[in-house]
Amino acid sequence: MSDTVSMIRKEVIARCKSRDNMHGYGAWTYHIKSVADCAVKLAEAWGGVDVEVVELAALLHDVASVTKEEYVKEHHIYGAEIAEQLLTDYNYPEDKIELIKKCILNHRGSRPRSKVTIEEIIIADADAMAHFDNIPSLFSLVYKERQMSIDDGARFVKEKLQRSYDKLSDNSKRLYRRRYDEAMSIFGNLEKQP
Repeated sequence: MSDTVSMIRKEVIARCKSRDNMHGYGAWTYHIKSVADCAVKLAEAWGGVDVEVVELAALLHDVASVTKEEYVKEHHIYGAEIAEQLLTDYNYPEDKIELIKKCILNHRGSRPRSKVTIEEIIIADADAMAHFDNIPSLFSLVYKERQMSIDDGARFVKEKLQRSYDKLSDNSKRLYRRRYDEAMSIFGNLEKQP
C-alpha cells in the first residue's frame, strides 16, 4: 500500500468515526471498505488499470457523505472537490487526481453519466457490488435510519439490489449473477400493497 493510499484510508476512517457522519462508522465497515476491496480485485482482474488510482477513488467515492449531512444528496460533486483538495495536499499527480475525480463524479447509479475509462466503470461496479456483499447494512438503513415498515423496507432493499445489478457492466454482471439470484430469492414473491 502506498503512502498516499495509507494516508487517504486514515482520513476516510477518521471522517467515518466523526460525530458529523450521520451514517455512523458502519459507512466504513459495511460500504467504503467493501467498495475499495471490490475495486482493487476488479482492477487486478481486468488488468491495464492503475490499481492505486482505483483504490484511491474507491476510498474517496463517498467521502462527502461521511463529511457533512448537507453533502449527501450531491455527494458525488462534493466528493470530487474534497478528493482534489486532499490529494493536492499530498502532492499527488494532477492527471491522476483528474481521473479520480471522474470516477467519483460518475459512480452513482441514480445519476447515470457516461463512463469513459475502465477506472470509472470499476468504481461504479464496485459501489454496486458492495451492496450485495453487505445486505444487512441495507436493512439497517431502511429499518433503523428510515424507520420503514417491514414491507416497505423489504421492497426498498429488493429494488436497490435490482438497480445495483442493472447498473453493473457486463463483466461484473457475470461475476455477480449468482449473488443477485440468491438475494432475489430471499425476497420471494414480495407483492405491492393494494
